[in-house]
Amino acid sequence: MKHYTSINDIENIQSWIQEAKALKRNPLNYKDLGKNKTLGLLFFNSSLRTRLSTQKAALNLGMDPIVMNVSGDAWGIEFGDGTIMNGNTAEHIKEAAAVVSQYCDIIAVRAFPTLTDKEKDESEHVLKSFVKYASVPIVNMESATGHPLQALTDAITISENAKKERPKVVLSWAPHIKALPHAVANSFVQAMQKMDVDFVVTHPEGYNLNPDIIGNSTVNYNQEEAFKDADFVYVKNWSNYNDYGKVLNTDPNWMITKEKLGNAKFMHCLPVRRNLIVEDTVLDGENSLVIEQANNRTYAAQLVLKKILEDL
Repeated sequence: MKHYTSINDIENIQSWIQEAKALKRNPLNYKDLGKNKTLGLLFFNSSLRTRLSTQKAALNLGMDPIVMNVSGDAWGIEFGDGTIMNGNTAEHIKEAAAVVSQYCDIIAVRAFPTLTDKEKDESEHVLKSFVKYASVPIVNMESATGHPLQALTDAITISENAKKERPKVVLSWAPHIKALPHAVANSFVQAMQKMDVDFVVTHPEGYNLNPDIIGNSTVNYNQEEAFKDADFVYVKNWSNYNDYGKVLNTDPNWMITKEKLGNAKFMHCLPVRRNLIVEDTVLDGENSLVIEQANNRTYAAQLVLKKILEDL
């Protein structure tokens, strides 16, 4: 594998899930694979789980991770071609990516969307610039439109907890006070499309995700109907796609409650705002998988790094 920038880089998700489970049972089995290899972790945005789990994954493989908070610790990077750099940016991505490639064997990048310029965000200019100008493999630690490490984690978690051959999985929008990206929801949809599940997306009218990503997946604007007989309920807020980046709905009736959830397992990528996205009784209840999900972040990242290292 050259790069891991999208969940669609996975051809057979079931085989990946099984390999990730094996890594989880014996996480140090490949400790020599990354010996004398360096992983550069570049964060343009804040992180907790992605930062720590990817570092741990690298250490489990014997790699040496280097972490940089680009926005605070580096020169401002210019991504435009032919730009007269007489503004706030002091270094061009052409030099930055080439230089980091000399220090690192793999580069992982995290960069959020603007949520003001849909065309720019969907062009994935930060992530694709690193792919274009770096001479080493690139891993997406969440970009403007995707979070493939989280999506692989979620697929692993569902596989581990499924009680039937074809479980029903629901992705539900929930209210939030801020405009949030579409990345987690997008990649989760794409992951479920690769799995043998009964998949439904539910959200208020007007909060449709990118139709090119939703494809033929079922969408139900009635949350209660969508939750009927669900085995897993994955919850995530996203801002408006058509009126891009806007918060036009904060309806508290879309919050997840224990009554709504029923016997389904509750999933969320974290961080989560208690009693806004989900009530305490769900998050603290026996059906919550959020801590287990967070743990699986390590093995998803470790599997991706392992596959890239094997092809170096």
